[in-house]
Amino acid sequence: MPGPLPTLRPKPHPAASGAAAFFDLDKTIIAGSSALAFSRPFRRRGLISRRAALRSGYAQLLLVLSGADADTMDLLRRRITALCTGWEVAQIRAIVAETLHDIVEPLVYAEAAELIAEHKANGDEVVVLSASGLEVVEPIAALVGADRCLATRMSVQEGRYTGVIDYYCYGEEKAEAARAIAAEQGYQLSDCRAYSDSITDLPLLEAVGHPTVVNPDRALRREAVQRGWPILTFADPVALRRFRAPEKRTTLAAAGLGAVALVGVSWYGHRRRTRG
Repeated sequence: MPGPLPTLRPKPHPAASGAAAFFDLDKTIIAGSSALAFSRPFRRRGLISRRAALRSGYAQLLLVLSGADADTMDLLRRRITALCTGWEVAQIRAIVAETLHDIVEPLVYAEAAELIAEHKANGDEVVVLSASGLEVVEPIAALVGADRCLATRMSVQEGRYTGVIDYYCYGEEKAEAARAIAAEQGYQLSDCRAYSDSITDLPLLEAVGHPTVVNPDRALRREAVQRGWPILTFADPVALRRFRAPEKRTTLAAAGLGAVALVGVSWYGHRRRTRG
């Protein structure tokens, strides 16, 4: 039986510092894709085929090398919702619970873990914002010590994904989330910080007073150089047990898009056709 998943408090108290630090997840806190990381256990449970799992490894390489622009992400979003329709939410939660520590801990950047701990020590609220699904993102956010997270949520009916996205935490939506949290907690966005690797998170970075890019894709690196933003390189994935472990609780928040592990299949097909 899986152990209890770490989760986050529904609504953190305002930060003692009066500011928040907003973090993207993939390639910012962890090395690679949080969703693709679970493709192997998903395959073992029969959710995706062996061929799809093999292709996802190639997709991971493409994501690392080139990132994803807005058009590609929209294409992937539409294909993912179709592919995961009918999956049981309870099964996704069980897979994440059983494999979270073995799969995710070795992927966390030591530099990110240290930076999050520094923000916590300074009294900042740490928020993870991710386009991946809530079932995947929330436990990872709790593992690294975040205070809250916002992630993509898919509609659920009778315990199964319907194929309809209730909330897509991507692009401008991340900036809107940051503004909403700041208004709720009484923060000035000019005092807040944001960290991301992707040009698709430019609205979030522009929304805060202290943007920092981490392992940036080419387009974001150009923006950072032009604007004089700090550029960090995180290159040392390390097991979280070397760092402070956050409190663990037994419940998981509302349903999300665990099925985003299939992003690799769609990405591979798209890139192959465009190259052919």
